[in-house]
Amino acid sequence: MRKGNFSAMKSVAPWCLVFLMAGCAAPPTTKHDTSPAPVSAAPAPAQGDSYKWLNRLTWGATSSLVESQGRKSFDAYLNQQLHPPAAHLPDAIQSQIQAMTISQRPWVALVQDLEQQRKEVAALTDNDAKKAAQQSYQQALNRLAKEAATRHILRALYSPNQLQEQMNWFWLNHFSVAQSKHNLRAMVGDYEESAIRPHALGKFRDLLAAVVYHPAMLRYLDNDQNGVGRLNENLARELMELHTLGVDGGYSQGDVQALARVLTGVGVSLQPGNPTSKHELQTHYVRRGLMEFNPARHDAGDKQLLGQPLRGKGLAEVDEAITRLARHPATARFISRKLAQFWLADEPPQPLLQRMSQTFTRTDGDIAETLKTLLTSPEFAQGAGKKFKDPMHYVISAVRLAYDDKPILNAGPILNWLNRMGEPLYGHQTPDGYPVNESAWASPGQMVLRFEIAKAIGSGSAGLFKSDGAQPQERAAFPQLSNALYFQSIQKTLSSGTRKALEQAASAPEWNTFLLSSPEMMAR
Repeated sequence: MRKGNFSAMKSVAPWCLVFLMAGCAAPPTTKHDTSPAPVSAAPAPAQGDSYKWLNRLTWGATSSLVESQGRKSFDAYLNQQLHPPAAHLPDAIQSQIQAMTISQRPWVALVQDLEQQRKEVAALTDNDAKKAAQQSYQQALNRLAKEAATRHILRALYSPNQLQEQMNWFWLNHFSVAQSKHNLRAMVGDYEESAIRPHALGKFRDLLAAVVYHPAMLRYLDNDQNGVGRLNENLARELMELHTLGVDGGYSQGDVQALARVLTGVGVSLQPGNPTSKHELQTHYVRRGLMEFNPARHDAGDKQLLGQPLRGKGLAEVDEAITRLARHPATARFISRKLAQFWLADEPPQPLLQRMSQTFTRTDGDIAETLKTLLTSPEFAQGAGKKFKDPMHYVISAVRLAYDDKPILNAGPILNWLNRMGEPLYGHQTPDGYPVNESAWASPGQMVLRFEIAKAIGSGSAGLFKSDGAQPQERAAFPQLSNALYFQSIQKTLSSGTRKALEQAASAPEWNTFLLSSPEMMAR
């Protein structure tokens, strides 16, 4: 946060002026020296600094987390997070997830039923009946998308596998799809659950294959329209530019066209049965859920991809192309840089990126090992408090700090805050995903919203503990942020300006608001 941003808030509310009068210091900028850094392993963070490193490895530190995990060493906790067991959520949270339609019904059947509903709506001739049926169809899609987003938020707040949850968000953003297209609102939940989450800390090649073959990505980037004689390059281009090699990865327009030819015939079928075709083609037809490979739509000719021949052999061509992209040196560099930008700095040090790329290549794209190189580096150890929080990090960390493991009843306010700040889940319209650099999220308007959110959370009036429905439940919930964690760990991380502002708070809600909206809470 910049001091100038605070001056833009004088009209927001009187309590904002306290920070101005106290002269709060902004957190350090995220620019890093790019001169060579020592390659030796970073010394393990001191035990008393457990709040700092837990705050960076998770969506945000909490009192219970520091109490339960703070006695572990940094290395022990990191290894546990990089190779997590199955997550056990609090019973109240797991019950909310289990009650969702996306948890109770098979995804393929859900999508197929909605497709049938869409067709029935299209066949109606009475305008009033058609309008009502269309509204019902849209509401069903909206409900499924909201369930998926709510499940994501609940896991981010309460899962013990916090590093995995952050990587789940990272990869969702890296392989971004927009739920507003076609019927993707019915697909984003399974896209996250079956394509992204299982591979978030695994092998990049497996993750890439799961994404490429998922109907959400195929439909979002129009590969269901890609067939022999009707080439569509959208998926091929973004696979290279945004997902693997990077815009400077050394590929050509010829490579884009070749990859598009490889991908012909890989599409989406919402029909319960398989199409009829010639016997010699039927033996090569593949159906996996809603994904289909239709050899009748595939360009079976030989191709030249990334300087090497690729023989026409049906779906196996796609697998080989995915392997080439995943193992390309440019992919190692591109993924390493994006990981470092997410975890450490907008401009990460080049020596660190080189070491990460080497790990990525040596381990055949092992995401956990590449992250370990980053998170145990001297550069990461020296980077505490320098990475500006995007909206998701800010909101989730604030709610975790304020309410710890107390189960919320309504994720709606959180989804609304993310929408207002411009970072809704599954909401980025273009395939490049949301930016994670400070300049994208540190505008005066953004800071005004963060003050408002801090006030809602800090006063206990956000609506997080009042459920929706005809007979809503409501539980008393007021955050006690002036607690042991604050006095033992947080207070010493605050500037004198922030501490002076807190001293001037006239009430507990105002004190909570000042802490949650302080410059230190904007960085991790």
